[in-house]
Amino acid sequence: MHAVERYVKRGFDMIESIRRAYTDLEGDYAFVIGRADDERLFALKKGSGLVIGLGEDFTCVSSDLPSILPLTRRIVRVRDGEIVALRHGSVEIHRVEDGRVVEREPEEDNESMDAAQKGGYPHYMLKEISEQPKAAQDLVHLLEASPHVTPMIEAMTTARHLYLVGCGTSYHACLLGSVYLARLARRAAIPVLAPQFIAQYCPAVEPGDVGIFVSQSGETKDVLNAVEAARGRGMRILGLVNVLGSTLTRESEVYLPLACGYEISVPATKTFTNQVVAFLALALRMGRHPSDIVAQVPHLLEKTLEEVEPQVRALEPSLKGHDDLYVLGYGLTYPIALEGALKLKEVTYAHCEGMLSTEFKHGPLSAVTQDYPVLFVGGPDNVPLLVSGINETTCRGGRAIAIAEEDPRLQVNAHDLILLPQAGALLNPLLATIPLQLLAYFHGVARGYDPDFPRNLSKTLTVD
Repeated sequence: MHAVERYVKRGFDMIESIRRAYTDLEGDYAFVIGRADDERLFALKKGSGLVIGLGEDFTCVSSDLPSILPLTRRIVRVRDGEIVALRHGSVEIHRVEDGRVVEREPEEDNESMDAAQKGGYPHYMLKEISEQPKAAQDLVHLLEASPHVTPMIEAMTTARHLYLVGCGTSYHACLLGSVYLARLARRAAIPVLAPQFIAQYCPAVEPGDVGIFVSQSGETKDVLNAVEAARGRGMRILGLVNVLGSTLTRESEVYLPLACGYEISVPATKTFTNQVVAFLALALRMGRHPSDIVAQVPHLLEKTLEEVEPQVRALEPSLKGHDDLYVLGYGLTYPIALEGALKLKEVTYAHCEGMLSTEFKHGPLSAVTQDYPVLFVGGPDNVPLLVSGINETTCRGGRAIAIAEEDPRLQVNAHDLILLPQAGALLNPLLATIPLQLLAYFHGVARGYDPDFPRNLSKTLTVD
């Protein structure tokens, strides 16, 4: 790295060269650097994630904790403005500020790594889809006992403005969470993509505002940027995060863990489900409703998996040859349409657009040709609207595929109907997620792609 090299050439040792380079560099980063005549490696971070692993006769470093855990459970978390010197059997931490050594004991990570084994499944993605009932059950138990739920709800209740901030799949959970909060707690919550938060909302943030920042890894760079900007304006920081000990957990005043265990496949499945379950539970508690409905989720997810998988397998061949399709939803199912479209894009590489169903007729309907596939995600409270959209598609030759609870009006009008268990309007979106995940998985595999590691993507996005 040239910023360090120029100080080495002036005669400074590596620690001093890195210290000086730190003041020259702008932006956020994490890097590892070494030199040919030194047995040590040196690591430094600012803003991005960095964690050190200590083995019996080795040390290692990564921006993502799960990549280290198969090698060792003894870890050291690096903070901004710290330089780590790694030898094969030890590490030494120095403060960038003055070069002094920092004493920090390693911690033991005892999380189960069962998720790192496929357990007979051909891919992690399918395994993790099947783990959603168990993950939801674990979260329900955690929420019942967690002392952090009450202070989080108190912060949300007293907020001047409430923001739900995330990226990608986590943003879709924020969208659904905002609908739950409005319907159940009569509380307006603003869902916003993390990078857009800084430009669109941060200038108006004041003390008294509250943000719930959502991230699977807790190291998502765009989310952490939003956290830093929001804190600078006096916002209270709450978190929904899956990886304990991550940067987001340290930056949050209060956080709730998602209790998903490790999610190996790049496309998020069980973490999305538990993000939605967490928002539903918070909205019910905040609105002083009985929380019995949340306890039903694990059983209904299990039932959905059993009932829809054969339906999805039968439907998948009809998508062969189509590189373009839409997923439409309305109200509570609109975020699910966005999430389903994202999964199909990630795993199948086909262009798939998620959209509000009523917006389809304002332009995109022109894309419909003979047998063009359009998926409709319907809740039990918007069937007439769903039928209207289906008819607009079918009368133009398109193939309408409905994902909904049983209803004779849908059976008459749609070409295909993937039936969901009867669950009611609040839980219907959660269940509708599963056939879309499965459709993305089976269609991606049929097209010859590895669903666990889509091209150009990574599990944890630690760069701007």
